[in-house]
Amino acid sequence: MNSKFSTVGLVGKANQASSETYMRLREFLTQRGIEVKVAPGRQCDDEQARQEQLIELGQACDLVIVVGGDGNMLGAARAFSKSQTPVIGVNRGNLGFLTDLNPDAFETTLSRVLMGDYRSEKRFLLDVTCKSANGFVSSSAVNEAVLHSGQVAQMIEFEVYINDNFMFSQRADGLIVCTPTGSTAYSLSAGGPILTPDLEVLCLQPMFPHSLSHRPIVVDANSCIRLVISKPQNSMTVTCDGHNAMPLAKGDEIRIKKQEEKLTLLHPKDYSYYNVIRRKLNWGSKLY
Repeated sequence: MNSKFSTVGLVGKANQASSETYMRLREFLTQRGIEVKVAPGRQCDDEQARQEQLIELGQACDLVIVVGGDGNMLGAARAFSKSQTPVIGVNRGNLGFLTDLNPDAFETTLSRVLMGDYRSEKRFLLDVTCKSANGFVSSSAVNEAVLHSGQVAQMIEFEVYINDNFMFSQRADGLIVCTPTGSTAYSLSAGGPILTPDLEVLCLQPMFPHSLSHRPIVVDANSCIRLVISKPQNSMTVTCDGHNAMPLAKGDEIRIKKQEEKLTLLHPKDYSYYNVIRRKLNWGSKLY
C-alpha cells in the first residue's frame, strides 16, 4: 500500500474502549508500513507543557489521528493548528461533530484517506488575550471564549466593543463568543444560530441577559472584539473551550480575534456537514 502519509501520530482518550481502538489503529498503520508516533500521556498536569508536546508531535508527523470525542479533538486541535498538521478523528465520545470515523469499522474509510481519497477543510480558531494590571495572559479556542461570573445565577456587568467601536453594555450571566465550529456547541444550548463552517464570522451570544431586546449578533471574523469589565465582581472568568480559565477583575479587558493559524481537518470523501448535523441533532429526513 502506497500511503500518502509516512508518519502518523496517535492521540488517545484515557478509557478502556478508546484504548482498544487506539491499539487497533496502531496495528493497522504499522502493517501498512507507516511509522507511528504516540502522543504524551495524560499524566502531564501542566496544560501548557502538554500543548508544547503535542505541537512537537504534530511537527514530526504528516497526519494525526485523534481517538475520543469532540473534547479530545478540541484539545488536540489547539496544538495541531500551530504545527499545521492535518487531523482526522475516530469518534469515542457522544455527539462527535468533529470526529468522523466509526470506531468499530474505521479500516476501509481510513485506508481510502491514507491513499489520498479525502476532503480537506480549514477551520479558524480564536486568539483570546486578557489584559490586567498584572500583564497579559493568552489562550486559544476552537469553539468559543466565554465570559462568565464563575457562579450559578450571578449577573456581571460588561461593555462590548467591535474594532474599538462601542456596541453595547450589558448585565447578564455572561457572553459567549463562538466560531462556526463552536456554533453547534455551548452557543447552541444558549439559543445561538448554527453557522456553517465555511463562514468567516463570529457570533456573540448573551447568556441570560437582563433585557428583552438583546439577541445574538453575527460579526465579521476579522473583527477585534473587546470586552471590558464595568464593575467589581466577586469572581469573573474567561474560559476557552471550557478550559484554560483566566480570572478577571474590574477594568480588565479581553480581546478576541481570529487566530492566524488554522486547523486542517480531513474528512472521508462522502462527508457532508448537513448530514452530520441532521444525524447528531435528530433533524428530520426527507418526507419522500
